[in-house]
Amino acid sequence: MSTLVLASGNAGKLVELRAMLDGLGVSIVPQRDLGVDDVPETGTTFVENALIKARHAAKVTGLPALADDSGLIVDALDGAPGLYSARYAGSPTDDTANNAKLLQALGGLPEARRSARFYAVIVLLRHADDPQPLIAEGSWEGRILDAPRGHNGFGYNPVFLDPVHGLTAAEMEPAQKNRISHRAQALQVLRTRLAKTLRTD
Repeated sequence: MSTLVLASGNAGKLVELRAMLDGLGVSIVPQRDLGVDDVPETGTTFVENALIKARHAAKVTGLPALADDSGLIVDALDGAPGLYSARYAGSPTDDTANNAKLLQALGGLPEARRSARFYAVIVLLRHADDPQPLIAEGSWEGRILDAPRGHNGFGYNPVFLDPVHGLTAAEMEPAQKNRISHRAQALQVLRTRLAKTLRTD
């Protein structure tokens, strides 16, 4: 399992995943480099969507596939934007528009009612028909500010405050974010399981 296809076209995710899986001797190739198009995400949960994406990439390429599905869950919005985080403001994906819509939806709410979390699930399929995928999840608790802060990262990072560190995800250095984020938590679990798999292959 020296090469994994990443079932995503998100450049930010590719950078994060490569950094967090560094040292395992695994090369991560984005699906677009292998001629794989996006597949409709028709699942009703994050894990279903991740499996759909990984299965499609594995089937087209014949390689093991890694996929994640993640989103922002805001309590005051009954879990929205949730599964639709990337296209909350419509298609094509536009981070600035998504953040503006979110801030508008939360307009006037006090700090105590702005709780939210980033959630990520990451799956690894050894092949398209793998009956026992590796599945890992992570959750990062925080709250939504009333205005963006910071310029690092992507997505909702500028409006998501980590109250422990007093910084938005966009104000954190990549190395710091890669230690504590929802994706970091999920990847740490996956990394441990993947290392065991590689030792037994």
